[in-house]
Amino acid sequence: MLTVETRHAIHPDHAKTMDTEALRANFLGQDMFADGEIRLIYTHYDRFVLGGAVPNGKALTLDKVEETKTDTFLERREMGIVNIGDAGTVSAAGQTYAMDRGDVLYLGKGSGAVTFGGNGRFYITSAPAHEVFPSRLVTVEDAVKVEMGASETSNKRTIKQFIHPQVMQSCQLVLGYTALEEGSVWNTIPSHVHDRRMEAYLYWGMDEESRVLHLMGEPTETRHMFISNEEAAISPPWSIHSGAGIGEYTFIWAMAGDNIDYTDMDFIQPKDIL
Repeated sequence: MLTVETRHAIHPDHAKTMDTEALRANFLGQDMFADGEIRLIYTHYDRFVLGGAVPNGKALTLDKVEETKTDTFLERREMGIVNIGDAGTVSAAGQTYAMDRGDVLYLGKGSGAVTFGGNGRFYITSAPAHEVFPSRLVTVEDAVKVEMGASETSNKRTIKQFIHPQVMQSCQLVLGYTALEEGSVWNTIPSHVHDRRMEAYLYWGMDEESRVLHLMGEPTETRHMFISNEEAAISPPWSIHSGAGIGEYTFIWAMAGDNIDYTDMDFIQPKDIL
């Protein structure tokens, strides 16, 4: 079963007028992981798509998506898949990839139908692609690891880069995830914006009762959303994206836009945020 929800781009002046319900309806991805289903959110931010596939022991195939008006979903797109569940498989273009928890699979443009199997919970990200690059499975061991922050500022964290120029080639999709160290709560501090790329955060590895306070909005017009496990924040290019969590959590960051330069960001210091 496939369902697709469309999210239109929002101007920052419009976002300033939104109440909590409207913010969540436009910028929060909820209920993306359902047994036996593929659920996608098609955004008008760089035509980025995010969603979930939960085969629950049976095969689920993603092929044609009406919103793209192409014969197959990946005809003019690339895809990044993260397994946030138990062991599973993903098959495409005649290859089957075994994925453990935390592994990331990149599928290049033109890979055709994608079949999900096993007991994985697969987080799907996709962006338009202009060139074909080889598909590749990047395991947790293959990722480039970067340690940042400090315990004194409650933001000590490890960044794991998967679909990233230091690891492999892609067109415009960049993806990895960040895990907070014990006792740290703040992610992406100092905050930043990058006008050349949109970004999505999927929060996972959280207890059922835990929440992340996710900050968004223009630096001088911030808003917030409380986000649960396996929910995603859709971040426009004009918005900051930072958060503080209750207990252990990890967030998957995925970006698409004009470049794949992970360091291309405009920092906003805490004293300048309102």
